[in-house]
Amino acid sequence: MNLFKALFGNADATPEDEKREADARRFDLMKYDGVKAMKTGRFDYAERCFTEALQLHDDLEARDYLSRVLVQQDKYAEALEQLDLLIAHQPDNAGLLLQAAHVAYLKEDYALMAQYAQRAADMEGDTAAMAAYLLAKAAIGQNDMVSAIAQLTKSLTLDEGQADARLLRGQTLLQMGDLQGAEADAQWLMQQAPEHEDVLLLAARVAAGKGDKDQALLIYNKVTEVNPFQIDAYKERGQLRYDSGDKTGAQEDLQKVLELNPDEMADVSGDYSAEGIEKKVKQAYSMLNPFGL
Repeated sequence: MNLFKALFGNADATPEDEKREADARRFDLMKYDGVKAMKTGRFDYAERCFTEALQLHDDLEARDYLSRVLVQQDKYAEALEQLDLLIAHQPDNAGLLLQAAHVAYLKEDYALMAQYAQRAADMEGDTAAMAAYLLAKAAIGQNDMVSAIAQLTKSLTLDEGQADARLLRGQTLLQMGDLQGAEADAQWLMQQAPEHEDVLLLAARVAAGKGDKDQALLIYNKVTEVNPFQIDAYKERGQLRYDSGDKTGAQEDLQKVLELNPDEMADVSGDYSAEGIEKKVKQAYSMLNPFGL
C-alpha cells in the first residue's frame, strides 16, 4: 500500500495537503541551494534562495544564514533586521546579541552597537569578556576613551589572555598619551605574539613616543619584513628618519608610500631627483599624521 502511495500519491490527500508537501520540498531545495551558494561565495544568489525559503517556512537556521550573506554584501541594516527577528525568538541568546553588535559596528552605528553589547553583558556568563570588549569598541566609536579603557580593563579582568582587548587598550592608551600604560600592554603582547604586525606597530610607536628612535626604527624594520605592504610603517619610519636627518631614508620610505598608495599625498608630485627632494620630503611629512595621535 505504501509503495502505491509513493508511486501514485495519496488519493485521500486534499489540495491543502499537497500544497504543504510541495512547499516543504521547495523549502528544502531553496535552503540547500542557498547553503551551497553561500559556501561558494555567490552571496546574491544565496540571498534570493534564503529569502524564498523563509517565505515558505520561518526557519531560524535559514534566517541566520540570510543575515550572514547580507553582511557579506555590506547590507548591514537588512542583516540587523534578520538578527532582530532571531533575537525575538531567542532573547537570552548572548551570542546572537554579540553578532548583532558586530554588525552594528560594521554599520558604524556605535550607539546601537552598545545597546546590543550591553544586553549581552547583563547576562554575564562565558560571553561577558567579549561583551565588554565590544562595549569598548562602541565607546571608542563615540570618542569616549575613558569608558573604553574601563571596559577593556574589565574584559581583561574576565579573560586576561584576550590579546585583542589588550592590543586595543594599548593603542587607546597611547592615543590618550599614557605611554607607561601602553608600554605595559605592548610588552605583554610582544611576549605572546612578537611577529604580529599590529603588536609590532604598537611597540614601535611606544618606543618612538619615549624618544627611543633607534629601537623604534628596529621595530619598524621588523614590521616591513613581516608585511612589506604595511603603509603606516613606511610613513612612521620615514618620519623618524627625516627627523633624525636621514633624508635619503626618508625619501625611500616616501617613495614606498606613494608606490603603495599614489593618492596618499595627491599634492606631492614630480620626480625625486636631487633638485628639490628635501623640500618635497619635508612637504610630504608635514602632511602626514604619522602616529595617528
